[in-house]
Amino acid sequence: MTKEAVLEKKSKVVVKQAVAETKEEFVELKVGKSAPDVKAQALMPDGSFKEVKLSDFRGKWVVLFFYPLDFTFVCPTEIRGFNGKYEEFKKLGAEVLTASTDSVFSHKAWVEHGLGKVKFPMLGDTNHEVSRAFGVLVEEKGIALRGTFIVDPQGVVKSAVINDLPVGRSVDETVRTLQAFQTGELTPCEWNPGQKTLGK
Repeated sequence: MTKEAVLEKKSKVVVKQAVAETKEEFVELKVGKSAPDVKAQALMPDGSFKEVKLSDFRGKWVVLFFYPLDFTFVCPTEIRGFNGKYEEFKKLGAEVLTASTDSVFSHKAWVEHGLGKVKFPMLGDTNHEVSRAFGVLVEEKGIALRGTFIVDPQGVVKSAVINDLPVGRSVDETVRTLQAFQTGELTPCEWNPGQKTLGK
């Protein structure tokens, strides 16, 4: 075998190993399966910065919602919507997290100059790992779609709703969906708390 052939063979082996490693690292998010245990720096409600990991909230329900960008138009309406319902989420034993691909410094500037105080952690997904893990990253733009995920106390994804960039989501529907899952029973279309379920 010639020297060139040996080098070509080694090169192919390296490429195959790289592809295999990439496939091992990428785990497709699926409803009913464990959520990826992502972590990122976050702006906390008290204005401090802290690394937040999804598993930090194990034992609680988690509502994680993504938005595209700070200092925009639809995004503040959604964040204020979740902010207004935050106490209701807390009463349901749920923690709210939000994330965009902006830095925590951008989050802080926005909170202090326009958005107002936010009652829950704002993740700064600057390396795009969190958005990519949850399947909401628009790679060519480097921003996240409007994804909303409900994760149960065992870390299992129970609901995943993703909107394209132009349309904001319904916070009331997120609350209703969380309440429905917490019954542990079958719930019909448009079910609301106080109404009959369909049993186990």
